Amino acid sequence: MTDVTRPIDPVELTQALIRCPSITPHDAGALDLLGRAASLLGFDCHPLYFEEEGTDPVHNLYARIGTSGPNFCFAGHTDVVPVGDEAAWSGDPFEAHIENGMLWGRGTADMKGAIGAFMAAADRYLGEMGPDFKGSISLLITGDEEGPAVNGTIKMLDWAREHHEDIDHCLVGEPTNPTKLGEMMKIGRRGSICGTLRIFGAQGHVAYPHLADNPLPRLGEIIARLSSHVIDEGTDHFPPTNLEFTSVDVGNPATNVIPGSGTAKFNIRFNDSQTPKGLEAWLRETLDAAVTDLGGAYELDLITTGNAFLTSPGPYCDLVSDAVEAVTGIKPDMSTTGGTSDARFITNTCPVCEFGLSGQTMHKVDEHVPVQDIRDLSDIYYQILVRYFDWAT
Repeated sequence: MTDVTRPIDPVELTQALIRCPSITPHDAGALDLLGRAASLLGFDCHPLYFEEEGTDPVHNLYARIGTSGPNFCFAGHTDVVPVGDEAAWSGDPFEAHIENGMLWGRGTADMKGAIGAFMAAADRYLGEMGPDFKGSISLLITGDEEGPAVNGTIKMLDWAREHHEDIDHCLVGEPTNPTKLGEMMKIGRRGSICGTLRIFGAQGHVAYPHLADNPLPRLGEIIARLSSHVIDEGTDHFPPTNLEFTSVDVGNPATNVIPGSGTAKFNIRFNDSQTPKGLEAWLRETLDAAVTDLGGAYELDLITTGNAFLTSPGPYCDLVSDAVEAVTGIKPDMSTTGGTSDARFITNTCPVCEFGLSGQTMHKVDEHVPVQDIRDLSDIYYQILVRYFDWAT
């Protein structure tokens, strides 16, 4: 699919997007293709190119049709994760071939299939309502979701505010369903804190431990204390907060040297009963007590990559849920499980929820989704558009 034509077929557009090997931060023509599709439907397209010192420049796209409110926005990303061991794939990960009713390729689930589905849904809606329907439809598509997320959605939202592009409600097309289409939508996400903990001692020879101070027993005890602590029991819409250590390293290749320090990395996924400030206070209180008991010293670095947020169940969430049920016959769970998404940025602008394909094969070798799921997802997005503008206008 080199030329985009109407009516837009969601599967064909998904295939064309997959054939653009847009591994973060490289666009590989994906957003240009999407811009051509949007322009064909009458969208006013704004290619946005952002860069920041120390990061890779990123291509993004904001597009809108309509000049009045309400403005319904579909958000997502065209960038994909690396293919990994290409030899382990059954075929070319960017061929986008269909076999046994499945569309195969990197980005099918996460999330080029959702973009193809939405564009076809918008085409169908605009074809029925005409370009002068009451309201606006917009696209907020980044090439930096799978990467550091510095030159993507955050900067696009800043640009939108500066240009008075008010967004009233947003749907993110991330893969939300655990196994089959219709099971789950996301109405929020837990927050995320990445931590690096360094415990200090004194280097020395293993044969003379009294002349050294081994930090590793202390580090092990501190890891045990933090890991065993129950932070909370969860809330009405969120599972419990959890802290998980992800690596321990001393950088010591020698077996006869006591190291001078040890480093552990961890991540905290927290619900809406916690804040980054409160969690940091708990961590430092625990670490202060540990070094008082055990000796030594510590250093703690924390980076918050997202705050917990919730779009409270209500008319908008129900509208999305009803559209899903109308097509699939399944009433989706309103969940906050899973990792982070760019919805964590959008929530500061407008109410946002997420619904997309199944995530069973996302980021895996041989990523694939049923072809029919893409078509059904397009029907769901069409139903959302119909119901949204009936409700919001």
